[in-house]
Amino acid sequence: MKTIMRAAAGCLCGLGAWCALLAPRRNQPGWERLDGVRYAHRGLHNLERGRPENSLAAFRAAAEAGFGAELDLHLMADGNLAVVHDSDLTRVCGRRVFIEDLTAEDLPEYPLQGTEERIPLFQDVLEIFENRTPLIVELKVERGNADALTDAAMALLEGWRGTYCVESFHPGALLRLKEKYPEVIRGQLSQNFMRDSEVGGLALPTRFAMTHLLTTAFTRPDFVAYNCVDRGNVSLRLMKRLYGVHEVAWTVRERGVMEALEEEGVACIFEKFVP
Repeated sequence: MKTIMRAAAGCLCGLGAWCALLAPRRNQPGWERLDGVRYAHRGLHNLERGRPENSLAAFRAAAEAGFGAELDLHLMADGNLAVVHDSDLTRVCGRRVFIEDLTAEDLPEYPLQGTEERIPLFQDVLEIFENRTPLIVELKVERGNADALTDAAMALLEGWRGTYCVESFHPGALLRLKEKYPEVIRGQLSQNFMRDSEVGGLALPTRFAMTHLLTTAFTRPDFVAYNCVDRGNVSLRLMKRLYGVHEVAWTVRERGVMEALEEEGVACIFEKFVP
């Protein structure tokens, strides 16, 4: 009996420690301006209509339709910020080159997905959304540039007349926000990294920690942006139940799924349809 009692006590202590690790930051002002908005994934893109993902045309379409937008930032060699999802431009531009090795002057040479649109600079996208709908800004950390990327993004966002939050898969970016820009609403991006052992070449302990949001103990995000097909994750459920953490779901591709999520108070990043 004593053995059973000790085991039970150990399990309770372990559960308590797990829950403590998952405590987010709470009650940070500003979420109310982001809530209740539908966010177009990489802009309201439609390649058949000449609006590739993360293009100025896609962002204009989103803003004009009254949607917010999610976008991706990479830090280029000259310190400028490019709005593009992939570091390797093979998929979106058909050329084997990395955006981190380019400068702003190079971008006109890189058409997006066979259209006349080019990879935009972050400041050009900000002009579209100024005093309009909100942005979810994802920081794409590459080559250990979490601090430099975060600082470059905040240099443009500070004083910008618009509403935004910042998210990243990389906890280093969130730590930088926590330490240097605590007023900014920050979010941890995640998904089930345990499904695929080859994801980003990540080691098993890293994939486990990221899947189960264990970096929360250090980064204290205001929200969690989780892959909508993986949102049954136990850590996400605990964070919502115990702490009421804000949830953003990505990427929603069906109207019915979006409506169900919104009934639960989940903010949605959508694509492939127009709500």
